[in-house]
Amino acid sequence: MKLYYFYVLFTADGYFYGGFTDDVQRRLKTHEAGKGAKFTRVKSRHPLKLIYSEKFTTKSEALKAEASFKKLKRAYKERYLLDHNVPKIW
Repeated sequence: MKLYYFYVLFTADGYFYGGFTDDVQRRLKTHEAGKGAKFTRVKSRHPLKLIYSEKFTTKSEALKAEASFKKLKRAYKERYLLDHNVPKIW
């Protein structure tokens, strides 16, 4: 069974970036190589740190998790991460 993931990166300039993939480590390497999303291509955002990932059995569920996270204001993103046992690094 193929799995899908929602993940959150923390950027060097203090932003959260949420995305989805079927291979978290490969996607992180793509972002780090400056070939990922436009948001993570900006050099001042590097290095990137993977701070959270969650596994889903369907692509739809992973995409919904990503969309929900991206709609949150900063304070709610922080609360979401803390509620999911991500150590506070921001």
